[in-house]
Amino acid sequence: MYSKKRQVFWPTVTLAGLVAASHAYGQESASTESQSAASDADSTMVVTATRSHSEAGQTPQRVTIITREQIEQQLAITDDPGQVLSNLIPSYSPSRQKLSNAGETFRGRDALFLIDGVPQSNPLRDSSRDSYTIDLSMVERIEVIHGASAEHGLGATGGLINLVTRRAEGGGISQHAGISLTTDDDFQSGGLGHKLDYRISGQQGDWDFVAAATRQERGVFYDGNDKIVGIAYPGELQNSESYDLFGKLGYWIDDNQNIEFSLNHFDLEEGNDYVPVAGDRSAGVPTTARKGRRDGEPGFNEVTSARLAYSHADWFGNEVDAQVYRQRFRARFATTPFFPYLDSAGDTQYDQTRNESDKTGAKFTLNRDGMLDDRLGVTVGLDVLEDETSQMLVHTGRTYVPESRYRNLAPFLQGQFKLADPLTLHAGVRHEHAELEVDTFQTIDRSNVTQDNVTVDGGKPSFDETLYNVGLTYQATDWAQLYANYSEGFGMPDVGRVLRGIGTAGQDVDTLLQLQPIVTDNREIGARFDWDGYGLEISYYESNSDYGQRLTEQNGTWVGNREKTEIQGVEITGDMQVADKHDLSLSYAHTEGKSDQDGDGSVDTKLTGINIAPDTLKLGWSATWNERVSTRLQGSYYFDRSVDNPELDFDGYGLVDASLAYRLPTGRVSVGIENLTDEDYLTYYSQAARISDEYYFTGRGRTFTLGYQLDF
Repeated sequence: MYSKKRQVFWPTVTLAGLVAASHAYGQESASTESQSAASDADSTMVVTATRSHSEAGQTPQRVTIITREQIEQQLAITDDPGQVLSNLIPSYSPSRQKLSNAGETFRGRDALFLIDGVPQSNPLRDSSRDSYTIDLSMVERIEVIHGASAEHGLGATGGLINLVTRRAEGGGISQHAGISLTTDDDFQSGGLGHKLDYRISGQQGDWDFVAAATRQERGVFYDGNDKIVGIAYPGELQNSESYDLFGKLGYWIDDNQNIEFSLNHFDLEEGNDYVPVAGDRSAGVPTTARKGRRDGEPGFNEVTSARLAYSHADWFGNEVDAQVYRQRFRARFATTPFFPYLDSAGDTQYDQTRNESDKTGAKFTLNRDGMLDDRLGVTVGLDVLEDETSQMLVHTGRTYVPESRYRNLAPFLQGQFKLADPLTLHAGVRHEHAELEVDTFQTIDRSNVTQDNVTVDGGKPSFDETLYNVGLTYQATDWAQLYANYSEGFGMPDVGRVLRGIGTAGQDVDTLLQLQPIVTDNREIGARFDWDGYGLEISYYESNSDYGQRLTEQNGTWVGNREKTEIQGVEITGDMQVADKHDLSLSYAHTEGKSDQDGDGSVDTKLTGINIAPDTLKLGWSATWNERVSTRLQGSYYFDRSVDNPELDFDGYGLVDASLAYRLPTGRVSVGIENLTDEDYLTYYSQAARISDEYYFTGRGRTFTLGYQLDF
């Protein structure tokens, strides 16, 4: 069994996810890791993000595994999680390079972020910070399911991104320490940043543990013209400090049973040393920043997640997994001109908002394989979730978004049946029963917005949706596999965005059609090819919703419009191993989508950059030159894109990154260069998602990162 005592394995997978290899903990050097991965190249790898514990390369929809090696290669270049995901996941939007990841979509829809299966997304009031709840130093691998999945329920309409945290290494006590320094290419003092990280883990008898901490300070960012990148109101990475505390403790009851408790606390706070300087979009002048102090308190992200899990690898022939979890999410946003109030002296001041979300949940899963002469496997489970979310105005205590209480109960059944040796049927059903409870409230009173100060009657609407999925995998030859899949996704609209935007009196929560769930129908066909040293995967997908959500900006505030949406796309990934020392990778993603903006039942208007990523080509070359030296060279090109509104057309750009790692007699050193050619460009979000002088940002210019890592 994959979860036997002290026999937990981590995967090494090619970019296309076709070649799975496993290697045990406790390796002492990179050369040892490579030898172990090569010797175990035929081992299977379990994808924990699939509740049925599917094997990589055997699912009827695309799955990408981002290994620890790939994460470290990216962290040598950039510490921005959004940039890491964009570099490694086809159809994931270009990073905004901000604390807010609004507009960073996956296949044109929202992705559900998980940490060890615990949801990080806040669908009731999307603060767009769900990819910034853990430092990637704490993550062992990232499992990505492309397209809608009901296996984890609420929020995965575009895909699922599960961050699997580190586990204890074998062979006694192991420690790791690292430091990195980051600077712009002119080595200006304002652009300097650094990061420290430490980790200790070990096993003693039936116990195992891991504890880790990171602390990071970021300077301001400079673009290709050596100007400071503009400061964003919703949330900023530059000029910020963060730390992460992570711990995990496990106890083996016997060879099959394990109990594990984990706790993670992540805190990022913006600095208050720079103020934004609005650009001029019509004249092509980007937003910048200058020294100064902004009004109000700095923004922050503060997230604490706790998880208690139990697993039994052989309970009367079944595998049992159960977990309960609790997450506390707090996010404060910077002061904006949209929330005026009068202070005690009668002067006009401006307020700022704070999101508060508390989630409690449980997941229970039972797997049984090997039935009917090893042809049938069945998974049954139950998910329970309670989410309480609100958004307040910090200085005046006013309620911007009333407290919303969401309860969800979802039983599911999933199975796979081998119809013949090369043909396997995958099918499942999940029933979502959800209740939303909101008390009577009054929208805030702002003198500059006429629809405010409206009373809305509370209510307790409930929703029931039954979701189905069915797929086939066909192993045509030992090197070619075909697959097809139909799945239905379930999500809620941004409830807070709906409630705060009500401008007509006499409405009540029970009858608001805008609060109806988002159900997506998803179809995908694809092919995987695995030759000796070569891998290729091609997939085509469609994602349709009769009552989707499209964001538009009104009076400086994003409003969710419920409209019919249709999205289609193609993803191609390939990799090639050259002479056992050089790995080449390629990916191409094309996505397009339309919505029904005039309500005539026909989709007729192209979705903009707030929803759809541009066509993207990515190339990568990883090389191991000898036992000491390895390099990584990667490039991304984002193609031009036009929409119905010419002001949101996108002029493409290309970026190149590089890194070098050198193993010293003690430890290893790395040098990474982000934006190697010092390209001066306006980010995709700034061009294609929002028409605004304040949000017209350039991207980060050439940036150096020097790192040193020591394992002992």
